[in-house]
Amino acid sequence: MIDLLDEPKDIPILAPIIQREIFYRLLVGDLGVRLRQMASAGSQSQQIARAIDWLKSNFTQPLRIEELASQVNMSTSTFHHHFREVTAISPLQYQKWLRLNEARRLMLAERQDATTAAFQWAMRAPLNSAASTVACSAPAVADITSLRQMTSADVG
Repeated sequence: MIDLLDEPKDIPILAPIIQREIFYRLLVGDLGVRLRQMASAGSQSQQIARAIDWLKSNFTQPLRIEELASQVNMSTSTFHHHFREVTAISPLQYQKWLRLNEARRLMLAERQDATTAAFQWAMRAPLNSAASTVACSAPAVADITSLRQMTSADVG
């Protein structure tokens, strides 16, 4: 699909074909059953997908698990169980991951320092914390420095 960027005239014709192949391979692959469950209206996986969509749109807001569970018509304990089953992390960890990635984006794209990015997203702690290291595989400043170097190497 990325190779199509070199041939823009081919995009309208080949992109839909490539997308169909990607969808096909995803559906018949190891996670195909899970993907079909998530797409099935009313399934618990689909309810969790709705919660994930809400979290992505509202990651800056305080997270109230009981309200989110109610919003997707699940009990709190069922919601926690199925959320972990789908994402392998808790809803709160997922929200923190979203916040860390937004702070990372701000540091990389908008050149904010770690403290400014952290406080902008209400993390109340510098991004050189253990949470940043776990989420980004390196302390935030080192992670952003490495990404900037890779980006400048790709451009240059």
